[in-house]
Amino acid sequence: MRRFFIGAAAAMLATSSHAQAPRPPEEIAAPAAQAAPVASRPTLKRKVAVGRFSNSTRYGKALLLDTEADPLANQAADMLTARLVDTGHFMVFERTDMDAVLREQGSGAPGKLVGVDTLIVGSVTEFGRKLEGKAGFLNSKTRQVATATVEVRLVDVATGQAFFSTSGRGEAAVEVGEVAGFGSRAGYDATLNDRAISAAVSDLMTNVVQKLQERRWFTDILQVRGDQVYLTGGPSQGLSAGDTLAVELLGETLVSGQTGLPIRLPGREVARVQIVSFFGEGPESEGAIARLVQGQIPPDNLKALRVIEVR
Repeated sequence: MRRFFIGAAAAMLATSSHAQAPRPPEEIAAPAAQAAPVASRPTLKRKVAVGRFSNSTRYGKALLLDTEADPLANQAADMLTARLVDTGHFMVFERTDMDAVLREQGSGAPGKLVGVDTLIVGSVTEFGRKLEGKAGFLNSKTRQVATATVEVRLVDVATGQAFFSTSGRGEAAVEVGEVAGFGSRAGYDATLNDRAISAAVSDLMTNVVQKLQERRWFTDILQVRGDQVYLTGGPSQGLSAGDTLAVELLGETLVSGQTGLPIRLPGREVARVQIVSFFGEGPESEGAIARLVQGQIPPDNLKALRVIEVR
């Protein structure tokens, strides 16, 4: 029996010392390799212009002359412009700014001047105010409500065709009351107009941003010198050194016998370029220098080419 216990103890001691013995370096497993980071696609800013906004309602029109701008329409356009700029995904041009530049340069094609591909037009189609309230023996409550509906359309500058429309509805309210003659009386609250228009614009923003981002970013080729390619656009549009872009040969434009509208056939990729550096000052005059990394670019037909993002 004693021999059995001594043998068992010796076996346990040998097992324990074997488990605690340091392993040679070549037997230590190498740590799992970390997954290589996935290269994120650049966020390229589309160029959009906010154009004509109108007031299709009767609110406030009695005090305006025919030549005066409608403040309600201007307010909706200003709020939409501010929201688009705040997203950080677009370069936004206002119609008033484009008109001033066009008058100075004598040009009549705002789309060609600023290079935008989408024009946003819209209108305030509904606007109203109402009073809701109830009166009791010792207390009364009054609620002012303003409601607004704003509709916008996205227009392709190249074809003049509206390819998307959406609307937003907003409401703003304020409530005041009196108890036994004490409290506040409901006066005219002009801020309700602003808040209702703002809510309507915010309501349609998701659809507008999503549709604009579905349209593929593109730019043009200014010049080709050997394997150097000069492009329009720079950091203001989200371009960075090292970005790879595709060069596409545009398809032929045909007129549909069904609709009478021009239809462009699908293009084909002919080359790829990689951004090297930038030049120019300001968002409107920025350019990029790229090098040809794949394919060939026909230098005698640059107008039939466009540079697009790689998806």
